[in-house]
Amino acid sequence: MGECTVSEFDEGTAVVRRPDEAAGTTAGTMAATTSVFDAELDKGWQIGGGINGGLLLSLAARAVGEHFAAAGASHPYPVSVSGYYVSASRPGPAELRVETVRTARSHSTGQASLLQADDEGLPLERLRVLAHFGDLARADEDVRTSATPPQLPPVEQCIGTEHAPPEFLASANLLERIDLRLDPAYVGWALGKPSGEGRLQGWLRLADGRESDPLSLLFALDALPPVTFDLGLFGWTPTVELTAHIRALPAPGWLRVTHSTRNLAGGYLEEDCEIWDSRDRLVAQSRQLAVVPR
Repeated sequence: MGECTVSEFDEGTAVVRRPDEAAGTTAGTMAATTSVFDAELDKGWQIGGGINGGLLLSLAARAVGEHFAAAGASHPYPVSVSGYYVSASRPGPAELRVETVRTARSHSTGQASLLQADDEGLPLERLRVLAHFGDLARADEDVRTSATPPQLPPVEQCIGTEHAPPEFLASANLLERIDLRLDPAYVGWALGKPSGEGRLQGWLRLADGRESDPLSLLFALDALPPVTFDLGLFGWTPTVELTAHIRALPAPGWLRVTHSTRNLAGGYLEEDCEIWDSRDRLVAQSRQLAVVPR
């Protein structure tokens, strides 16, 4: 039999649930409402000063989903996930503490905190997440939308990320984990001529060929370079808060991703993202608040 290969994304978001006793709970009711997971944050998902925010959102959602599965809940997919980034996550061990907020017939809601040890070995919260899980089996029923997919040149006519500014590439290990081809109309910033429109868009897939699913869509919503590049602002753009909506199970193949901003003020900007699959369906949306690069 051939050797089974685990994708880089699945390795990067792997969690191990501690036994109930080790998690500080006892068998019975509390074991069904709380869980503690261990994870390892790999430097291969680092960008700027920390681990990519989308990867962390996927990691937390995986922990919440496994917590619900262990409790017997039949709501397999993240539908809405909001994360507040309290401090920058670093490569190394991490702990996720997950709690059930409410379980109903059609959905389950949970919250998770991701913690790492500080310089003195004390737990420091990095990310706090509230996640709503449901079933996307009916996502293609009764669709009424005015949204339209972005018009992109063919993949082979788009620009690879190797043309990004050298200082950005030096601190963006995660670009080795993705295959990203950007629309030439919005890469003038690489030549010192940003459009000023505040928009980036392109084709995206995982570099190792893993097909997309709801968990990897959470990562993809934050995988493009900062939209501030198109405004002529370079550097790390830390996320303060990110809310993601998964609208359907993605079809196999390339994703089309758009990032845009309409308002930069007071040292913050919003980034709106849409992801379209190979069947021209809007499968994910997000809005995040981020800090303008220094």
